[in-house]
Amino acid sequence: MLSVIISGHGAFASGMEKAMLQVIGEQEQCVAIDFPPEATTQQLEAQFQTAMAEIGTDDGLVFITDLLGGSPFRLASTIAMGNDNIEVVTGANLQLILEMMLERDELNSHEFREQALQCGHRGMTSLFDEMAKKQQAAAASEGI
Repeated sequence: MLSVIISGHGAFASGMEKAMLQVIGEQEQCVAIDFPPEATTQQLEAQFQTAMAEIGTDDGLVFITDLLGGSPFRLASTIAMGNDNIEVVTGANLQLILEMMLERDELNSHEFREQALQCGHRGMTSLFDEMAKKQQAAAASEGI
């Protein structure tokens, strides 16, 4: 099973983990690591290394981070560089995390990355766009 580390600024990771637990329950080989304002990048890197040792990387590891270019993303990227079974997905939202946690048993780290991007994009929408889709579907079913 792929291991997953969720990380982000402030309480992003623990907040996503709490929401995940509420919706789909406890997940094995998944760790949430926050990056509060008082933490250093050295502390965050040490937490990443400890988490990797605890949850394992034999079947692959995916870091899910909050923000492209942020410290959690940059540190995860440094770890992933040169390690073929570690991927980094950033710009996370709850849709992405929930769907991918339920799908990860069937995927390797590269497949996870590709599917996660689709899930994240699918989770970004608006009421206007969803209503327009429903109207188009209704019109199509009526033969208009």
